[in-house]
Order: sequence, then C-alpha cells, then structure tokens
Amino acid sequence: MKNDHQPLFDTVLVANRGEIARRVIRTLRALGIRSVAVYSDADVHAPHVREADAAVRIGPAPAAESYLRVDAVIEAAQQTGAQAIHPGYGFLSESVDLAAACADTGITFIGPGTAALEIMGDKARARQHVAAHGVPVVPGFDAAGLTDEQIANEAARIGFPVLVKPSAGGGGKGMEVVTDPADLPRALSSARRIAIAAFSDDALVIERLISRPRHIEVQVFGDTRGRVIELGERECTLQRRHQKVIEEAPSAGIPDDTRRRLLDAAVRAAESVSYVGAGTVEFLIDADSPDDVFFIEMNTRLQVEHPVTEEVTGLDLVALQVRVAAGEPLEAAPRLHGHAVEARVYAESPERGFLPSTGRVLLFEPPAGVRVDAAVETGSEITGHYDPLIAKIVAVADDRRTALARLDDALSRTVVLGVETNIAFLRLLCRDARMRAGDLDTGLIETLLPFPAAPPGDAMLAAASAALPPHDVRAGSPWDRANGWRLGRPAPAERDAVTFLTDDDEEVTAPVMSPRASRATARRDTDGAIWVGEDGRSVRLRVLDRRDRALRRLAVRDAESAATEPEGRAPMPGTVVAIHVQDGSRVTAGDPLVSIEAMKMEHPVSAPTDGVVHVLVALGDQVRRGQPVVRVTMQEER
Repeated sequence: MKNDHQPLFDTVLVANRGEIARRVIRTLRALGIRSVAVYSDADVHAPHVREADAAVRIGPAPAAESYLRVDAVIEAAQQTGAQAIHPGYGFLSESVDLAAACADTGITFIGPGTAALEIMGDKARARQHVAAHGVPVVPGFDAAGLTDEQIANEAARIGFPVLVKPSAGGGGKGMEVVTDPADLPRALSSARRIAIAAFSDDALVIERLISRPRHIEVQVFGDTRGRVIELGERECTLQRRHQKVIEEAPSAGIPDDTRRRLLDAAVRAAESVSYVGAGTVEFLIDADSPDDVFFIEMNTRLQVEHPVTEEVTGLDLVALQVRVAAGEPLEAAPRLHGHAVEARVYAESPERGFLPSTGRVLLFEPPAGVRVDAAVETGSEITGHYDPLIAKIVAVADDRRTALARLDDALSRTVVLGVETNIAFLRLLCRDARMRAGDLDTGLIETLLPFPAAPPGDAMLAAASAALPPHDVRAGSPWDRANGWRLGRPAPAERDAVTFLTDDDEEVTAPVMSPRASRATARRDTDGAIWVGEDGRSVRLRVLDRRDRALRRLAVRDAESAATEPEGRAPMPGTVVAIHVQDGSRVTAGDPLVSIEAMKMEHPVSAPTDGVVHVLVALGDQVRRGQPVVRVTMQEER
C-alpha cells in the first residue's frame, strides 16, 4: 500500500451530514486529504461544516432540495476541485444517479460500480440475483406492477404474517408488519408513501415474516482486482421499528457452522456483482432454528454500525474505502479480537412510544474512556428534517459481558439536555437478562414496553432548583414558599421550596438548595424551563408559581364539568402527510384518521372514540406537539 503521508486524492467531498460526515472528515485529515463539506440551510452551524477544510451550501433544509440533489453535489465537487466523493450512508450513498454522474464528470465515486448499485439497490432484483448464485432467500415476491388485490392473493399464498418493505433504500424506512389480511391495504399505502418520500420509488417487496428472527450482517470489502474478503459478522437483532438500536461484533453466539455459511454466502453475493468497496450483506436467522439462514438484502455502502467491526479488526474502514477507490489492492483479512458493542443515542422519547424529539441541545457531554461518534455538540439544533441520531457510544472488552457492562457505565455518564433521548432505555437493554444471555430476537425490545416515565429523583430536583436564578420571584417570593411563612410571627423552621411541572403534567416540589454531590446536571432553556439529567436520564421541568397552580386547578375543574369533545392530538412536531377520512364521516375508536411525519418516521393519529370526525388540519400542514388535528363529536355539527 501507499505511504500514509502520500495523499491518495488531493480533495474529497463528503456528500453527507451529521456524525458520518464528521467521521469521514476525521479519516481524510489523518490521510492528509483536503475535505469538502456540503450543507443545507438547516446545517449552517453544524459541526461537520466547521470541521471540514471547505464547505459549500447546496440548498434549503428539506433533504430533497439539498442533500438528495445529485446536480448540487456534483457542482460543489467541481467548484472545489474534489477528485472523489464519499457519500457516507443514507441520502445518496446508494444512488445510481450519483455514481453515474461521477463517472460522467471524471470524479471517483467512493463506492461500488453502477451495476452493483442497480442490482443490489432493488431488493426484488437482488433476491432473484443472489438466489441464482446459490444464496438462500426468504420466501416472498416482487410486488411491482401488481394491483393491491393481486398482492393480497400472493401474500395469502406465502402465508401471513408478512413484511411489506420498499424495494429501494434501507434503514427500515417504510417497513410494515402485517398479521391480519384486513390491514394489508393500509400497510401498502403507508409503505408506498414513505418510500416515495425517502427514496423517490414506491416499488415494494413482500416477504414471509419469520416469527423469531435474528438479524445478522456480514461486512464485506471488494477491490478493483476482483478480490472480495469478509471482515466478520455483526449482531443487529435489537431493533425498534426496523431501526437498529444496539449492535455488536461478533454475534452473540451463533453456531460455528452457521457462521461459516453466513460468511461464505456474503462473499458469494458480493462476488456475483463484482463488488468494489465496503458493503454489508444482511441475513435473517430463525432464533428457534439457527441452522436456517436467509439473505434479505445487501447495503452497498458503509453502515451506521461499522465502528464495532473497526474495533474488533483494528481497521479504519473509511481509510480502506478511500484506498480501494484509489485502486489499491486488499490485503488478507485480519483476525478478529475482543467484543465491541454500540448503542445508538437518538433524540426520541421511549416513554411516549419512541416519538422523535426536536430542539436545541443545551448540553452534550460524551463519556470518557469509550469511542463516541457524535452528530451534535452543545448548541446544536435537532430539527425534524433529518435522522434523530445524536451519537453512537461504542464499548470494547475481551468478552461480551464486560463490553456490555462498560457500555452501560458509559451511557450512565452521557449527558444530553435540551431534547428527550433514549439513553435510559438503552441502559435497561444493557442490563436485561435475555440480552446478557444472548437470547435475542428482533421482538425483544417489544417485551420491555411500555417504558414508564420515572419521576425525577431528589438529586435531580435539587439540581433543578439550584439552577433557578436568584431573582426568580417564583422561587423566592414569600407568598410562594411552602414553609408556612405568614405575617405576624415566624413559622416553624422549614426550607423554602419550589414547585415544578413535568412534561407528564405531574406537579413535584423540591427544596430550594444547592445540588447534592451527584451526577445531576441542569440547564435552562429559552422558555425558562429547566432540563436536568442524572445517570443517563433527563427530564424537563417548568416552574409553577402560585398563579399558575391556581389556573391549573381551575382548568381541571372546568374540564371535568364541561361537555368537551374528544380530540386527537399530534404526538410530535411534524408534517401532515395523509388524511385518511372525509370531514364529517363517522369513525370508530382506533380508526387511523391523520398521519404525521417527522425525521423520516410516520405516526398515525387515531380516533379517540366513536362518532363524527372533524378534521382540523390540511395536507402539508406543519403541526406542533399536542396540537389538536381532529375532533370527534357524537353527532354532526350544525
């Protein structure tokens, strides 16, 4: 290979954002290569823009008008003299159009050729292709060109439950599990809508759903000389809505002969398309019958979870991508050592069904002693335009049990204030008995739900009260003190107190005091609310004064006595992408009425009761969390 100090390219453009853009830029700097970032209007102040050697604006906030524009990316590369483009993952990473445009303009695409992208980028075509090369596939069919009635007939033939998924793209976007044939039309409609928005292609594949699947993937690499190697497997079984949550390498104890067949099948699949660069071949294994192995798809790019492979191989996979793209040959695969576990920290609320959270990060303190690939920093803005990933925390040890313990400890020391996160839930997963035993299937997370919201502890309340400014009259006025103060003579000695309201609408009272010696940390947001975190948990508290409390009690009394109509409210801020009913039609409790999309995820608002529906929003409206979007009355309004 070339000397590390001799640049493979002079300049490489990174056609992505967030933590993967930062990750690629870091490696380019180590290789002595000038990096160019691209950014949308929403990312003007993003860390990856500042960390690159140069940066180019490519459009407004919506991804379709910026990060997904091939012409804008190519123009930015030409403008900055970039000789190569690294697409990261997501966005244009599996785009045939970008690869072709690079070839047309003499720019190196750091990824596979267009033939591999075309074959493996279409799940239906990929199934047929690898099956012809002796790779086992899940029973299913390509739904392209079929009517909904024909799809229903074919689905009945392979047997329910089935999995509906877009042919293009990945990351679990648009996937729908259907157990009841009556739910198939709704699932098809939702999957097509998300597929169009995310991938500009509404073609679908229908597969038989394996009841207790384990999701195992193999990291492969190919060079321009025709050589393909494997770098071991990763366990990606712990998922929520088909999005991976915790990944590890190697897998959590699959039989040796099954592992060998997985690795061989992955290499065979990659060789069948003359694969060049980093790729991942994904398989399902039946947890109850681990000898059964099924190919599901090949991701023709680097994966989010690539750090765990790097930690057990000692390789920099991004550097390897760059070297292969520059024409260097692959060396023999290294031996694997140790165990690595990665947790994805998302801006989402497990307590509210994993709904995404948006806002400004008031404080981000990553843990020391472990690998952290972060998308944000203190002051970063998390919007509804992009994926809600905040950071990836990676722990490594000689054995799996120790690696899990180290990950749990690292998560306990991770501080994110300003948005809701899944850190507390990730810690629960690390300590779950089935997780520790390696008894995994993709339904494990569902067995831990619902995830209840825990009230803030004493140390958190003390930290929150200490964060109040001294001049805050709501905490300092004698009329608001809870110590019995009154005119005339001193009250019994008690500490002053302040009342907070949680996001679950619960009132909690805390003494006004300095925080105890603990990990509790607090920050105030622009609305005057206080975010406080401890041991990986975080809560948002709003101060209630005497007047606020009186108004709340009046509102509760009025609500109980008034003849109010049930309303369906937006579970999160987002965009109305579908209205499933006609205004004034009769509905039954539980019927889906409106769908709201944010961060590439779609959530339905259901009828709260039987009655006549009155739609309060229009298609394309931006709604805030808690905003009424439908109202259901017992009879038609006049």
